[in-house]
Amino acid sequence: MSPTTPAAVAGRGAESGAERLAARIQRHGALTVLALLVLLASVFSPGFASTANLGAILGNNAFVWLLALGLTFVILTGGIDLSVGSMYALGGVLAAWAAERYGTWAALLLPLAVGAAWGCAHGLLVARARTAPFIVTLAGLLGARGLLQLVTDEGANTHLVPRGSAFRALGEGTWTPVLVSAALFGLGALLLTRTRFGSTTTAIGGNEHAATLMGLPVARTKTLVYVLSATLACAAGALGAARLGSGVTTVGVGYELTAIASVVIGGTLLTGGSGSVGGTVAGVLLLSVVHNLIDRSASQYGSAVTDTVNGAFLAAVVLAQALLNRGRRDE
Repeated sequence: MSPTTPAAVAGRGAESGAERLAARIQRHGALTVLALLVLLASVFSPGFASTANLGAILGNNAFVWLLALGLTFVILTGGIDLSVGSMYALGGVLAAWAAERYGTWAALLLPLAVGAAWGCAHGLLVARARTAPFIVTLAGLLGARGLLQLVTDEGANTHLVPRGSAFRALGEGTWTPVLVSAALFGLGALLLTRTRFGSTTTAIGGNEHAATLMGLPVARTKTLVYVLSATLACAAGALGAARLGSGVTTVGVGYELTAIASVVIGGTLLTGGSGSVGGTVAGVLLLSVVHNLIDRSASQYGSAVTDTVNGAFLAAVVLAQALLNRGRRDE
């Protein structure tokens, strides 16, 4: 029998306390760093806390954050989706093409339909054919880029969203993108925390074999998370086209890496089974604030420094997650 002395009991209490601390760091670390960074930037960076600058942080990339929302569900299952940047670009091109010819409803529905079909193909190959998500979504990335080149005659034609159309109004202003993204993130949080689909998603990432033995719809859920990811990416691209007024073939390059970094920085484990939509919000805001500070202080090296910081953040967070998980196993 295991010892039941006061020292042993105290040891078990200390261990459980350490586990709780590690879990809190994982869940709330990004939010804590974000709060400290905003505080320091407000004090030491003139103009950072201005309404115009804060509006730029929130509004300029709000639609891109939807890629991170979809990826949160995919990564929670232990999967990955490398195609979201290309799906973003494809959604924008399809929306502009449809708006130019058929109007607002076509501009909204066509990207959603193509995204859902594309994501369904990814999900079926991953869940039913048991193909590696990395390979499947890499093929999806290349295929999406090829399709948008076909629609634009290899970039020779740039489709424009008609001025004054209702579709174009969806992307105008500073706060419209923010409100749309906030609403979708709210729905995503409810989906993850208040539905059977959400609990099954987390259970699959925690232990897929156990989830299968429990009778959970593993294959269906894994398929649906890829449908959700691709659909959100195309929707974000469509709304981005409404903001830009055109479907641009060159957008979205590298967006998948930024989105993955945001999700992981927000506390979602790359191995799946633990994470939250709220953590992803903290992750995307943290990277957005860092990028804003880089642009304000080193504009001549902005892109290079931004990519370096993204990589450094991602490496640091993955290392921290590995150390926390190793500490839990050792206990």
